[in-house]
Amino acid sequence: HARRMSGDELIDVVDENDHVVRQATRREVRQGHLRHRSVYIFVFNPNGQLFVHRRTETKDIFPGYWDVAVGGVLGAGETYDHGAQREFAEELGITGVVLRRLFPLRYDDETNRVCGMVYSCTVDCPVRLQAAEIAEGEWLDLATVLERTQRRPFCPDGLEALRLYLAKLEAARVRR
Repeated sequence: HARRMSGDELIDVVDENDHVVRQATRREVRQGHLRHRSVYIFVFNPNGQLFVHRRTETKDIFPGYWDVAVGGVLGAGETYDHGAQREFAEELGITGVVLRRLFPLRYDDETNRVCGMVYSCTVDCPVRLQAAEIAEGEWLDLATVLERTQRRPFCPDGLEALRLYLAKLEAARVRR
């Protein structure tokens, strides 16, 4: 069953090198602008379309924004891999999918400081959206996703993860 992330839930506060320095509540992390761990999962279908979704208006950061990645904040003591599997199952109602660990992400802005890990996967089954976190979602070609980011508010950390992902794909193509 889905675990609702409350403001009192403990999460790890980390330094720039991703070492845990202490625990704090989610509320303290948001109010104090503290660095924490998050996971980002790009979910593709067999046609190469990316799942994008709109966050509910009740989210504590970027409410109502669109996001290119499924994922979220890790609980205290949780590993990236476990957190990614948990968030994936909670938000999309799917288990047993192999998540490919791609690269670490360091992200900082005025509201969010993250040490993250980026994953991708391919799913060939229906998704069951977690109503508390996801208002709506759809499968889009990457060109459509990139075009839409110019017209709608998207979570900036997810976009940074996608920018790095696409740059790494391009670098791999060029190296051939």
